[in-house]
Amino acid sequence: VQLQAFGGGSVQAGGSLRLSCAYSGRTSSGGAMSWFRQAPGKEREFVSSIFRSGGNTYYADSVKGRFTISRDYAKSTMYLQMNSLKPEDTAIYYCAVAPRAILSSIGASSSYDYWGQGTLVTVSS
Repeated sequence: VQLQAFGGGSVQAGGSLRLSCAYSGRTSSGGAMSWFRQAPGKEREFVSSIFRSGGNTYYADSVKGRFTISRDYAKSTMYLQMNSLKPEDTAIYYCAVAPRAILSSIGASSSYDYWGQGTLVTVSS
């Protein structure tokens, strides 16, 4: 599975961005696709996840109500719509696939077998 994340950029606080993650290759139909982020000097953290079967979505508390994850099966692309951006959202954002993830494991980066290269989001105050 190959993943490519794009759509990052610089935006002022309160603005919006939409990240995309194009994927190719074959895995099982289960598990989850997710977004993680890593700010300078900090560890990678879970942002949001969508289950590949059923489409249930989950969010970190820090982004709930502001970010929306979605997936377009026809385009083999996952999205992260980010609204009301804050300076603390500044990070490199990564997309990832965990073919065997269950709900209790989606927040752990070690659950993911495939990662995209990351795209930088910078939010200025």
